[in-house]
Amino acid sequence: MSVKIRLMRVGKKKQPTYRVVVSDARSPRDGRFLEIIGQYAPRQEPSLVTIDSERALHWLNVGAQPTESAAKLLQISGVWDAYKDANGKVAASKPKVKSKAKTVKEAPAAAAPAAPAAPAEADAAPAPADDAPVEAATDAPA
Repeated sequence: MSVKIRLMRVGKKKQPTYRVVVSDARSPRDGRFLEIIGQYAPRQEPSLVTIDSERALHWLNVGAQPTESAAKLLQISGVWDAYKDANGKVAASKPKVKSKAKTVKEAPAAAAPAAPAAPAEADAAPAPADDAPVEAATDAPA
Protein backbone atom coordinates (compact mmCIF):
# COMPACT_ATOMS: atom_id res chain seq x y z
CA MET A 1 0.00 0.00 0.00
CA SER A 2 1.47 3.34 -1.10
CA VAL A 3 0.82 6.09 1.44
CA LYS A 4 0.69 9.79 0.52
CA ILE A 5 0.61 12.99 2.53
CA ARG A 6 -1.71 15.29 0.63
CA LEU A 7 -4.36 17.99 0.86
CA MET A 8 -8.08 17.29 1.23
CA ARG A 9 -10.39 20.13 0.29
CA VAL A 10 -13.11 21.18 2.73
CA GLY A 11 -15.15 24.36 3.11
CA LYS A 12 -17.80 26.16 1.14
CA LYS A 13 -17.87 26.91 -2.55
CA LYS A 14 -15.20 29.47 -3.53
CA GLN A 15 -13.92 29.49 0.08
CA PRO A 16 -11.49 26.59 0.25
CA THR A 17 -9.70 25.32 3.30
CA TYR A 18 -7.66 22.17 3.30
CA ARG A 19 -6.81 19.38 5.69
CA VAL A 20 -3.37 17.83 5.48
CA VAL A 21 -4.11 14.12 5.56
CA VAL A 22 -2.30 10.81 5.27
CA SER A 23 -4.12 8.50 2.88
CA ASP A 24 -3.75 5.57 0.57
CA ALA A 25 -2.61 6.75 -2.86
CA ARG A 26 -5.50 4.91 -4.53
CA SER A 27 -8.25 6.71 -2.57
CA PRO A 28 -9.88 9.83 -4.06
CA ARG A 29 -8.78 13.35 -3.09
CA ASP A 30 -11.63 13.98 -0.66
CA GLY A 31 -12.19 10.32 0.18
CA ARG A 32 -11.03 7.96 2.85
CA PHE A 33 -7.91 8.86 4.83
CA LEU A 34 -5.79 7.30 7.56
CA GLU A 35 -5.11 10.37 9.72
CA ILE A 36 -5.48 14.15 9.75
CA ILE A 37 -2.13 15.72 10.58
CA GLY A 38 -2.84 19.41 9.95
CA GLN A 39 -4.78 22.13 8.23
CA TYR A 40 -4.14 24.89 5.69
CA ALA A 41 -6.30 27.99 5.24
CA PRO A 42 -5.01 30.00 2.25
CA ARG A 43 -7.72 32.69 2.41
CA GLN A 44 -6.70 34.01 5.83
CA GLU A 45 -4.24 36.89 5.99
CA PRO A 46 -1.56 35.60 6.61
CA SER A 47 -2.28 32.03 5.54
CA LEU A 48 -2.78 29.55 8.36
CA VAL A 49 -0.59 26.43 8.30
CA THR A 50 -0.77 24.10 11.30
CA ILE A 51 0.82 20.65 11.15
CA ASP A 52 1.33 18.14 13.95
CA SER A 53 5.08 17.75 13.47
CA GLU A 54 5.37 14.60 15.59
CA ARG A 55 2.78 12.70 13.53
CA ALA A 56 4.10 14.09 10.23
CA LEU A 57 7.63 12.91 11.09
CA HIS A 58 6.25 9.51 12.03
CA TRP A 59 4.52 9.10 8.66
CA LEU A 60 7.58 10.36 6.73
CA ASN A 61 9.78 7.87 8.59
CA VAL A 62 7.34 5.05 7.80
CA GLY A 63 7.62 5.91 4.09
CA ALA A 64 4.76 8.25 3.24
CA GLN A 65 5.49 10.43 0.20
CA PRO A 66 4.24 14.04 0.24
CA THR A 67 2.68 15.59 -2.84
CA GLU A 68 4.24 18.82 -4.18
CA SER A 69 1.79 21.10 -2.37
CA ALA A 70 2.02 19.10 0.87
CA ALA A 71 5.83 19.16 0.66
CA LYS A 72 5.76 22.97 0.48
CA LEU A 73 3.58 23.11 3.58
CA LEU A 74 5.93 20.70 5.37
CA GLN A 75 8.83 23.00 4.52
CA ILE A 76 6.97 26.05 5.80
CA SER A 77 6.17 24.34 9.10
CA GLY A 78 9.77 23.10 9.50
CA VAL A 79 8.90 19.40 9.50
CA TRP A 80 10.79 18.71 6.27
CA ASP A 81 14.03 20.15 7.67
CA ALA A 82 13.67 18.04 10.82
CA TYR A 83 13.15 14.97 8.64
CA LYS A 84 16.27 15.76 6.57
CA ASP A 85 18.34 16.25 9.73
CA ALA A 86 17.14 12.96 11.22
CA ASN A 87 17.53 10.78 8.11
CA GLY A 88 20.19 12.46 6.02
CA LYS A 89 19.85 14.34 2.77
CA VAL A 90 19.81 11.24 0.55
CA ALA A 91 16.75 9.75 2.24
CA ALA A 92 14.94 13.09 2.30
CA SER A 93 14.96 13.93 -1.36
CA LYS A 94 11.79 15.57 -2.58
CA PRO A 95 9.42 13.61 -4.77
CA LYS A 96 10.52 13.95 -8.37
CA VAL A 97 8.19 14.47 -11.26
CA LYS A 98 8.67 11.91 -14.00
CA SER A 99 9.04 13.55 -17.38
CA LYS A 100 10.52 13.03 -20.81
CA ALA A 101 12.90 15.94 -20.26
CA LYS A 102 15.33 13.64 -18.46
CA THR A 103 15.79 11.48 -21.53
CA VAL A 104 16.36 14.58 -23.67
CA LYS A 105 19.02 15.84 -21.25
CA GLU A 106 20.76 12.47 -21.18
CA ALA A 107 21.05 12.23 -24.98
CA PRO A 108 23.23 15.37 -25.46
CA ALA A 109 25.39 14.35 -22.51
CA ALA A 110 26.01 10.98 -24.16
CA ALA A 111 26.83 12.67 -27.49
CA ALA A 112 29.32 15.08 -25.88
CA PRO A 113 32.01 12.44 -25.18
CA ALA A 114 31.75 11.21 -28.79
CA ALA A 115 32.45 14.70 -30.16
CA PRO A 116 36.02 14.98 -28.79
CA ALA A 117 36.88 11.57 -30.26
CA ALA A 118 35.84 12.64 -33.78
CA PRO A 119 38.31 15.56 -34.07
CA ALA A 120 41.16 13.34 -32.93
CA GLU A 121 40.35 10.88 -35.69
CA ALA A 122 39.99 13.77 -38.17
CA ASP A 123 43.46 15.05 -37.29
CA ALA A 124 45.01 11.64 -37.93
CA ALA A 125 43.16 10.95 -41.20
CA PRO A 126 43.87 14.17 -43.17
CA ALA A 127 47.67 13.80 -42.99
CA PRO A 128 47.94 11.04 -45.64
CA ALA A 129 45.05 12.52 -47.64
CA ASP A 130 46.69 15.98 -47.82
CA ASP A 131 49.36 14.78 -50.25
CA ALA A 132 46.96 13.48 -52.87
CA PRO A 133 44.41 16.34 -52.92
CA VAL A 134 47.13 19.00 -53.22
CA GLU A 135 48.37 17.46 -56.47
CA ALA A 136 44.84 16.97 -57.71
CA ALA A 137 43.94 20.54 -56.87
CA THR A 138 46.90 21.92 -58.84
CA ASP A 139 46.03 19.75 -61.84
CA ALA A 140 42.33 20.67 -61.90
CA PRO A 141 42.61 24.51 -62.18
CA ALA A 142 45.34 24.44 -64.83
